[in-house]
Amino acid sequence: MRIPIYIKPRLRRAGTALVAGCLGLALATATQAGPREQAKRIHDRIAGVPPTESVLDLMVADIAGPGGYIAAADRAMDNSAFYSVTLKNMVTPWTNEDQTAFAPLNDYTATVIGMVRDEVPFNTLLSADILYVGASNLGLPAYSMTNNNHYEQMESQGVDLKTGLVATTQTAVTDLPAAAIAGVMTTRAAAEAFFVAGTNRAMFRFTLMNHLCNDLEQVKDVTRAPDRIRQDVSRSPGGDSRIYLNSCLGCHAGMDPMAQAFAYYNYDETAGRIVYNGAGTVDPATGTRVQAKYHINADVFQYGYVTPDDRWDNYWRVGPNAYLGWDTNNRGLSGGGNGAASLGVELAESEAFAQCQVKKVFKTVCLRTPVDAADRAQIDAMTTSFKASNYNMKQVFAESAAYCKGN
Repeated sequence: MRIPIYIKPRLRRAGTALVAGCLGLALATATQAGPREQAKRIHDRIAGVPPTESVLDLMVADIAGPGGYIAAADRAMDNSAFYSVTLKNMVTPWTNEDQTAFAPLNDYTATVIGMVRDEVPFNTLLSADILYVGASNLGLPAYSMTNNNHYEQMESQGVDLKTGLVATTQTAVTDLPAAAIAGVMTTRAAAEAFFVAGTNRAMFRFTLMNHLCNDLEQVKDVTRAPDRIRQDVSRSPGGDSRIYLNSCLGCHAGMDPMAQAFAYYNYDETAGRIVYNGAGTVDPATGTRVQAKYHINADVFQYGYVTPDDRWDNYWRVGPNAYLGWDTNNRGLSGGGNGAASLGVELAESEAFAQCQVKKVFKTVCLRTPVDAADRAQIDAMTTSFKASNYNMKQVFAESAAYCKGN
């Protein structure tokens, strides 16, 4: 039997009202989250797993107490998944050129996780003599400069990174001299990814991307002096010098003087390890400590710069890239120096470095990039707080979770 045509609009209206009522209920529920719902969301975002009822009760009490949402977030960071899941997934892409999280645990990732756990000032990330390894009672193969077995075994055994990592130094477990150490940049994983083959510009580019949140295209500046651009860069690619003047120069004029800090480094693919030309070493291809890769393709433009040592200079302290906020007050920085560690200090003391860490944590916890004026103001506030807390990354996670707790 057919329904009379005059009834159909009623049914449609009733259906619409029912849907609207359901949506209204959902919206009301979403906009009326109480402390318990907020505590659960904080835990879910920080640890990536739901809290137990007892932990949830404690977090609700934290919210009602003097510590508020920050205290609740701190409690969520007690969960081992914060280290083994949240941090590992955030950090692993920094350790490879594909920028994938689907890579084995390695010394770079483990060191960052350990620094966050122990609240080590994060602005030492690119310069400190630091390394995190598995505890000696875990039955792991020893740390090796030639393979990643130590960390892969940690992962395959499901070692709790919250308790299983211990701090040491690179000088204690490698044969690198102190002058060669530059935080995570001289870990085996970083060397394998960014010192391998090429011209060592990759180490500079990916450090810029991972820790200052800028790729070369974003910092291209054709107004800088080209006097340190190496011989392997054509001054008239394709026979057109305008391409060099309007494009190539913009990246290389700033990058090449700073990438010179890595002149003594290489990665030996056969041996599977980082190589550093220490004091007294003479590379037969260059007649100095400089690695041969810095002099390759010298016939492309023979009048280009010939790298003599690891002296670096930051040409971006003036001009458009001054907006990166290079430090002029702390640690006696002058915009130049020798070696990777001093360059690491230069980069990590910039405003861009601090803000970059905050943005990465914000995205990890809030599941989005900043989208409006309120978000951008929060990023600025957290950057200030991050520096004031002696670059404590846990503070950034806590403040991000508190901001994105829901209403």
